Amino acid sequence: ILKEFKDEDWDIGNIIHTLINRRYGEKCIAYSESHDQALVGDKTLAFWLMDKEMYTNMSSLVPMTAVIDRGIQLHKMIRLLTHALGGEGYLNFIGNEFGHPEWLDFPREGNNQSYHYARRQFDLLEAAKHLRYVQLYAFDRHMNLTEDAYGWLAAPPAYVSTKHEEDKVIVFERAKVVFIFNFHPTRSYQDYTVAVEVSGKYTIKLDSDDVQFGGHGRLDHHTEFFTKPQDFNGRSNVMQVYIPCRAALVLVNDEIDYSY
Repeated sequence: ILKEFKDEDWDIGNIIHTLINRRYGEKCIAYSESHDQALVGDKTLAFWLMDKEMYTNMSSLVPMTAVIDRGIQLHKMIRLLTHALGGEGYLNFIGNEFGHPEWLDFPREGNNQSYHYARRQFDLLEAAKHLRYVQLYAFDRHMNLTEDAYGWLAAPPAYVSTKHEEDKVIVFERAKVVFIFNFHPTRSYQDYTVAVEVSGKYTIKLDSDDVQFGGHGRLDHHTEFFTKPQDFNGRSNVMQVYIPCRAALVLVNDEIDYSY
């Protein structure tokens, strides 16, 4: 998809089908990229998205270029969508959580037994706090901490209420948590109708557009979303939500006991 299609041409229905196409009750491990994509001969998601600009334009001290902006936002969204919708476990390969810029290559005849790429550059997180790798890592960490709190990986498969091709919007519920994605590159939606089953007040618990994650800070985390009874997209209630372009948010119902 990243190699062959523009964002506005992505087939939302096909992406959803690929992620949920598994036998009910059979546990699956989901991943957005495997170790193979970190080896010579392929590129990681981050490299497909940002390529050579990862070497020159990853400083948070200067404004993001269009390529870096697109790459950082989609990197987070792809990982969260896969994490929440794709299975009962989530696989990551070392370094990919923060968008490692280089491949992995072990000493061999073809590289003159070089150790140069037989490494992971964790110093990009530890010694270079101004680089946007830190922001990608922070999002990955908060994504996993949010799952720890609400346990969607251990929950039954999600109910997908919205997969809108033109809007490029995906909405689903899993473990009574609401996931909203807007993959459109330019369109933000004010008061977008989101279907939910459980009524009540919802608040933001994870926001890919948060500034600390390399986002643009377009969402107010003090916002409270209240449902109203209305049958819509197979659910019993609706609420109106502002969804910025290239952003994903996770909402939880403050009136539900999520403890297990």
